[in-house]
Amino acid sequence: MTPVELSRTVLRAVRCAVDEGELNVVVPVRAVVTSPGPGGCGDYATNIALQLARPAGRSARQVAEILRPHLTRSDGVADVAITGPGFLNFRLGGGAGAALVREIQLQGDVYGHGDVLSGQIVPLLIPIPYDIRAEVVADALVRIVAAQGGRAEVQHLHAPRIQPPRIHLSRIHPPHVETSRTEPPHTELTHPEAPHAHPSRPKPTPLRPTPAPEDPTPLGPDAGRWALLYPASHDRPRISADHLLQRESNPLFRVRYAHARARALIRNAAALGCTGDPGDVPGVDELVGALAGYPAVLTQAALHRAPDRLARHLVTTADALLAFQHTVLPLGDEKPSAAHRARLALAEAAGTVLAGGLSLLGISAPDYL
Repeated sequence: MTPVELSRTVLRAVRCAVDEGELNVVVPVRAVVTSPGPGGCGDYATNIALQLARPAGRSARQVAEILRPHLTRSDGVADVAITGPGFLNFRLGGGAGAALVREIQLQGDVYGHGDVLSGQIVPLLIPIPYDIRAEVVADALVRIVAAQGGRAEVQHLHAPRIQPPRIHLSRIHPPHVETSRTEPPHTELTHPEAPHAHPSRPKPTPLRPTPAPEDPTPLGPDAGRWALLYPASHDRPRISADHLLQRESNPLFRVRYAHARARALIRNAAALGCTGDPGDVPGVDELVGALAGYPAVLTQAALHRAPDRLARHLVTTADALLAFQHTVLPLGDEKPSAAHRARLALAEAAGTVLAGGLSLLGISAPDYL
């Protein structure tokens, strides 16, 4: 069962509870399914009970108790536990990881893309004269919003008074992503809250990240972008040559190295005549959870205008892959088995997610590092 299928299962459980008179709520359009948070357990979790508590006139835990029997009777669900104020945690039957890997194989680089912003225009306002961090954040958000079906438009309240440092913003736009930037022909752009502003346009989101203490362009386009995108918007970015070091202490290196290792595993497996085949892989809950949670992270990054959420999730995924990658290929005279093929398929899926996430941030994912 994939996260999408589990989401449908959750909605069916809500519908059953409503039809049987146990809940008096409107069945929501979608149920968010993610990897369990702190204090959670199992393969996936959902906050649907917290979402329905107020309209149902019950506590979230009571709603979860009502939904639990309907969920435990669902095919593919081995167990359902309630944690915290009312989170529903799922332990799936055999094949959950294999189904997830198949889904990633099918969707490729667009795995995790959704339609939560379908047809919406998302105006992003840079309210101060040229600031390189605001420009890089806006540039990443253009792609992240597009991955959720929306179209971001970047506006400047003031025309830049200086020539922007070259960080190769235009170089990394994928050809299928439409970017929209509104540049004023003079010094001032009409303020979005002015009385004559177009009434039907949504209010722009001001981008005011804490400025970088110094120019990041000497780090190069990849490390420079990472230095500006990885910290949360309210944190001051650290502009340091540490972002260029090829060692474990550098999160960017771990992410790109994990992707390169996934590609190397595929090449080495091909030399052994082995190809990936999705199957159950025990002991990789952290990696499977990171891959399963990736779509929700992309959604939250788009809705909260927070590319740092994506960057940090890529580090989590990379660390889980690096801890697992030593077990993928046969050792010594060992022959490739079904277990090796399942591990290889999982590693390949992780590499696909890492490449897709880095692309959305405008950072390259080299096959060799």
